[in-house]
Amino acid sequence: MVVIEAERHTFYAGKPQPDSKSPGHFESIDPSNGEPLCTIHTSSYQSIDAAIESARVAFPSWSTTLLAERTRILQRAVSILRQRNDALARVETLDTGKPFSETSTVDIVTGADVLEYFANLVASGGLNGESFRLRPSAMVYTSKEPLGVCAGIGAWNYPIQIALWKSAPCLAAGNCMVYKPSEFTPLHAEYLAEIYREAGLPDGVFNVVYGAGEVGAYLTAHPTIAKVSFTGQVATGKRVAGSAAGGMKYVTMELGGKSPLVVLPDAAVDQAVDVAMMANFFSSGQVCTNGTRVFIPRSIKKDFERVLLERIAFVRAGDLSDMATNFGPLSSRPHHAKVVDYIRRGIEEDKATLLCGGLGQPPNLPANLQKGYWVLPTVFTNCRDDMAIVRDEIFGPVMAILTYDTVDEAVQRANATELGLAAGVVGRDIDQCHLVISRLEAGITWVNTWGESPTEMAVGGWKQSGLGVENGRRGLEAWVRNKSTIIEMGGSAATVFSKL
Repeated sequence: MVVIEAERHTFYAGKPQPDSKSPGHFESIDPSNGEPLCTIHTSSYQSIDAAIESARVAFPSWSTTLLAERTRILQRAVSILRQRNDALARVETLDTGKPFSETSTVDIVTGADVLEYFANLVASGGLNGESFRLRPSAMVYTSKEPLGVCAGIGAWNYPIQIALWKSAPCLAAGNCMVYKPSEFTPLHAEYLAEIYREAGLPDGVFNVVYGAGEVGAYLTAHPTIAKVSFTGQVATGKRVAGSAAGGMKYVTMELGGKSPLVVLPDAAVDQAVDVAMMANFFSSGQVCTNGTRVFIPRSIKKDFERVLLERIAFVRAGDLSDMATNFGPLSSRPHHAKVVDYIRRGIEEDKATLLCGGLGQPPNLPANLQKGYWVLPTVFTNCRDDMAIVRDEIFGPVMAILTYDTVDEAVQRANATELGLAAGVVGRDIDQCHLVISRLEAGITWVNTWGESPTEMAVGGWKQSGLGVENGRRGLEAWVRNKSTIIEMGGSAATVFSKL
């Protein structure tokens, strides 16, 4: 069982470090009922410096630790994560508002999978370079070298999973990390730090700082930081990337999306609805890859909407510990206000047709949950491309149905956005599905499914949706730098030149 302590402090040098110079504190709130869970002390600049220094001191030893030993440590952490899956999932449920039915089967499970994958990858040659004969008297070899002290800045929607997506390849490659969780969902961070420590990770290799944008900005601009990996909003990501670029730091940016789901004319309506439901209402719509622009052939619009309304009845809000609950509240009060405002704009300003949902809370919520940040799963139809609910990333359970007459038209409209994170196609003709997917401008795509992101698959956005990738073999490359070496076997350079 994991116990939530009353307070959280900056974690470095292998333990929590109370900070007498902390500029303040904030609270982690249970989104299901609005009640506080834990007080988090904001890291002062001095404590951030100390965390970075702890990582800097640990780097020479960790980066030269034998790969077999590095792998053993990370694999022990995988084992602990899996042993404590349900306890950690309950913490994620309290912190994020996601149902336990989701956190217990997705969040920790997939995070542990990523850590296991990268531990195995470096053990099996994932950090090997190449070598070749340049000429009879000389050869070239390359090596993949760790970057140094790296910053990971997490997001609030998949806290521990994203922390592992960042720390797993970082640590496996021989780097050290200073990690800042979102100020809205920070509880996982110290649990993960303790698990790494228990697994045998040396002090200073993984550290945690707390706070909002000013802490992230200080971390990003710090001269010791070699790389910044950020997950979050596009506008914030641009600022982070700009600051990092000014210091010639490496960056990985996983940003937002307004992703299209194109239902082809030959699609089975039931299957199309199932995919659209997953693309919009899983995790209460708080997924960056959600397919919230659903393009439907005009000919099947009525059937699609009829089946969709039938399926909406299976979205069940309520007690988050109940395995039958599959829909939770939004993650925070500010985010709830944002999503509600978009729903209101869809009704009052965009004049879209409200097919279901709208303003208000799910019916039959228990009395102890009615102060939580709940919204209704909402579907707008008869939408236009210029509506705010169609253009903007809402990051909530708000689907926009758009009709089209030709597939070419649907593709052109689907691509008419500055974002390019994800896209999907549903259809019976798999050849046509491949052709349409090849034309959609997005870095993560699905055919006849939505949302699965296995560890082995590199993921990353196009256009304004990001830089670089996470996961897969390419995800490890994002945490190393290349060194190329020529070895002259025929004597010194002077000897070589004397023979020319």
